[in-house]
Amino acid sequence: MAVIKPFKGLRPTQALVEQVASRPYDVLNSEEARAEAAGNEKSLYRIIKPEIDFPVGTDEHDEKVYRKAAENFQHFQDKGWLLQDATENYYIYAQTMNGKTQYGLVVGAYVPDYVNGVIKKHELTRRDKEEDRMKHVRVNNANIEPVFFAYPDDAVLEALVGKYITTPPVYDFIAPGDGFGHSFWVIDNAEDIAQITARFAAMPALYIADGHHRSAAAALVGAEKAKQNPSHNGTEEYNYFMAVCFPANQLTIIDYNRVVKDLNGLTPEAFLAALEKNFVVEKKGAEVYKPTALHNFGLYVDGAWYSLTARPGTYDDHDPIGVLDVTISSNLILDEILGIKDLRSDKRIDFVGGIRGLGELSQRVDSGEMKVALALYPVSMKQLMDIADTGNIMPPKTTWFEPKLRSGLVIHKLD
Repeated sequence: MAVIKPFKGLRPTQALVEQVASRPYDVLNSEEARAEAAGNEKSLYRIIKPEIDFPVGTDEHDEKVYRKAAENFQHFQDKGWLLQDATENYYIYAQTMNGKTQYGLVVGAYVPDYVNGVIKKHELTRRDKEEDRMKHVRVNNANIEPVFFAYPDDAVLEALVGKYITTPPVYDFIAPGDGFGHSFWVIDNAEDIAQITARFAAMPALYIADGHHRSAAAALVGAEKAKQNPSHNGTEEYNYFMAVCFPANQLTIIDYNRVVKDLNGLTPEAFLAALEKNFVVEKKGAEVYKPTALHNFGLYVDGAWYSLTARPGTYDDHDPIGVLDVTISSNLILDEILGIKDLRSDKRIDFVGGIRGLGELSQRVDSGEMKVALALYPVSMKQLMDIADTGNIMPPKTTWFEPKLRSGLVIHKLD
């Protein structure tokens, strides 16, 4: 059963939240962060992307950069830009995109639950990325950014959240750039806190939606601290890490598409002919073609869009991995025809989040940068949870969640 706890959040004042809040560290590069933080000494990028305070070209993994993160974090507290709540609270974080709002509960997730599998994963992690985030958690002694969880739908929690969102939020703003809305409430009522804790305790599992590396890093640092503490008793704050938990029925996974630099020596005609073995291929013309259902794909090559429909027998709808369109396309197109064996390391392939639109795919092919683009039907939350429940791992670059969590609304200190 899932263990969670409230915590004393470290938060910006209402007047400063828009200056402090930022996009997550891993959705932009150093120069983009430098540009977004220009002229704003209160930007969270100075803690999560502290290389921007050094000359251009400074290695973001240099030890002095991590030390700068800790210096800036302390500076934010000393200046009163971040203030710690006096009591342990849960929080509600709402995101609005394209008229749809999803409501997450901000909680302290339990490190042993990550270790024992109550917090379920669906992606592999890379040790170098884990180590980067571990260093960041260690040096700051805090979870500066939250991870993104899903939980099984719960009518009691839905009603409780519904009660709070009828009241004025503590924060309420439209983020620059993406235009998404972000709202935030504090749950400080003892009975409500107890009820939330109890409802999660009845859940068999929580699911990592986004933030596998941050989850792994936070859990590893928590385990390190437990081992280093001779008086460890399991109640210490480092036994928990910050997560925003959304009911699964409110979440939408959008498409995560592929572009490839060459046709593996084939002409466009030969490539299309090779596809006929496993797909029904229909030419659609110059207008963007969006996949309409599972096992249907959009393909752009040589100035035209095509519909590809996987032939019966090329997939297994009873296999949580075999049913995925990313599996079908990886096996039957990228590997079998284009010779791309490893999506993680092959330099001939790139990935485009659906938030950019399918026009981005044809644009990258028409520019000459890429030769072919493949649009996939998005994975469902049910598929993700089925895979996690069966202990399977999704192929790389399968899920794209939007909107991304805004960082800096609340921070969890480990002491």
